[in-house]
Amino acid sequence: MTLSRCPSKTLTSSAVALTLVFQLTSLCVLLLTSLTFALTSDPHHYHDYCVIGAGPGGLQIGHFLEKANRDYIIFERSNTSGSFFVDYPRHRTLISINKRYTGKTNKEFNLRHDWNSLLSDDESLLLREYSKEMFPHADRLVDYLRDYQQKLGIKVQLNTEVNNIRTVQNDSAPDGLLHLLDDQHGNTYACKVMVVATGMWKPNIPDVKGMEMAVGYETMSLNPDEYEGKTVLILGRGNAAFEVADGIYGVTNLIHMVSRSRVRLSWETHYVGDLRAINNGLLDTYQLKSLDGLLEAGIEEVTMERTEDGKLMMVAGDMDFDNFAMREPYDKVIRCLGFKFDLSIFGNASDIKTGKGRAKKYVAIDHNYESKTMPGVFVAGTASHSLDWRKSAGGFIHGFRYTAHALATLMEWRYEGVAWPSKTLPVTQLSTHLLKRLNEASGIYQMFQVLGDVAIFSEDGESVEYLEEFPINLIHDLPKHTGHNASRILAVVMEYGPDFSGPGKDIFRYDRATGEPSEAHTSNFLHPVLYYYETPPTKQQMASRTAKEVLPRPVAMHHIVEDFLTLWDGPLSHITPLRRYLDHITSTDLRTRFAEPCFLEAMTFSQPSVACRDQFMQEQGLTSSPAMKEVGHSWVHFSESGVL
Repeated sequence: MTLSRCPSKTLTSSAVALTLVFQLTSLCVLLLTSLTFALTSDPHHYHDYCVIGAGPGGLQIGHFLEKANRDYIIFERSNTSGSFFVDYPRHRTLISINKRYTGKTNKEFNLRHDWNSLLSDDESLLLREYSKEMFPHADRLVDYLRDYQQKLGIKVQLNTEVNNIRTVQNDSAPDGLLHLLDDQHGNTYACKVMVVATGMWKPNIPDVKGMEMAVGYETMSLNPDEYEGKTVLILGRGNAAFEVADGIYGVTNLIHMVSRSRVRLSWETHYVGDLRAINNGLLDTYQLKSLDGLLEAGIEEVTMERTEDGKLMMVAGDMDFDNFAMREPYDKVIRCLGFKFDLSIFGNASDIKTGKGRAKKYVAIDHNYESKTMPGVFVAGTASHSLDWRKSAGGFIHGFRYTAHALATLMEWRYEGVAWPSKTLPVTQLSTHLLKRLNEASGIYQMFQVLGDVAIFSEDGESVEYLEEFPINLIHDLPKHTGHNASRILAVVMEYGPDFSGPGKDIFRYDRATGEPSEAHTSNFLHPVLYYYETPPTKQQMASRTAKEVLPRPVAMHHIVEDFLTLWDGPLSHITPLRRYLDHITSTDLRTRFAEPCFLEAMTFSQPSVACRDQFMQEQGLTSSPAMKEVGHSWVHFSESGVL
């Protein structure tokens, strides 16, 4: 039977019905299959990069995305950038230094001592332009972060509270996944890459009986009159706890502080997150026996009960003896136990894992700042501090501004095919460039033992590709993360001595420093260390490092002796040992010569030195004046005597 033999009316009705059914079915299938992907065609709801949080970490990563002209958006739940600092620290004095003068005009060097400014090309966007105080008022940082966002045109969507972050399969996405998130208005957004920069803002409240009777650091009154003649217990012993104590100890009867761990002073541990001198006034009144005191005890070992007269009593089950330190009741108990990462923004909290032990307040991430359990989800800012907790400065602006830069550069190669920026140098210029970096660079200085420079030698050994501020814990996968092939490499890292600092160690002992180049490996203070590898370390070698090893054992290692001025420019103490080390690993005489010695080499040797071959023989050498000749004669004398 053919369609032409069917009644026309029946044919028309059936055809229309079938067509409608087919169209509706197709539409439904299309909607269902493209529900998570249709967002990509909506410019208001799809972006290549979604950044959660417009604090300093989010703004810093946003600056690099803006500079690279990427499609991105930053979601901020409040009505201003840097909203954390609107409320914190509660007593409004920052503990990050604002050193406005160093005696130098080099911006890179000065950033070593500017702990509040973010990285940019705008010379006016430095906190020194907002405050003259060594420890600025927090409001000045809020002003600065607002201007940073506005002047640099960083795209921030304010008043947008993100929730229900999740991933769905998408074969067209770089990682095979598309990241979705919702806001409080029911809008859904999608992106191929997500950067979480929400910081650590959720108060840490332990599950202890009676803890609800304590007032939190985040809500405590700042009016000293409310503590007049009161007996106060502070739970915690970090900077926030001592900040509170310093704010009220002049009006209280006494203050007791309790925490599981002992006090760690930043000047004895070299860790900026430990107790800073600006906050430690209570240590005087404790050690000089003026009623205030510090106790070591686990918070979970006690419970809190309210007495009949309204005071708070700390009760310990197995410590019911008559000289129990907290046997007297307190008028107020203040909880200052820090902050942790907020997992509630994820649709399924089990999708995102946290660290172990004391790092459980952080998201578990790899050394490329990517979540261990959610591919394509990265962490920037203070929440990425799990990688260098108690090691370096990654939990603070002067540290994570550099790790954010490293993350942005890693993403540029992974998602955009832009290789890690590098400089090609003749091998004869390597020592000069190294000395410049060691004496100026702020990234490797602040993120010591975490970020380092890497020089990749060419196959013929004539030149190097120089990469700056690379995460050294990824050095075994250098080509994968940078786009640069590598065989022979030189890693440059700033390090402290492994046994110098720590709680209870006498870091002011007379033999705390050395100035002898031959003893450079015993240096305790921050100093450069160079690692040379014929082939990059393997993943297994990286995993088998001891706690005191920054990198696996290299073919040749060189410590540059510590310097009181942190200037490694001494001709005999710093430069000559470095040059000899580079001569050794390159099997080449890298010394620079004047024209006369090069002429002599060219006439007497079949193969002159590299410097003479690439400069003098190419008519680029220096012709000596009579004064230079005198210097040259001195150089020959010292060379023959073995000094050089």
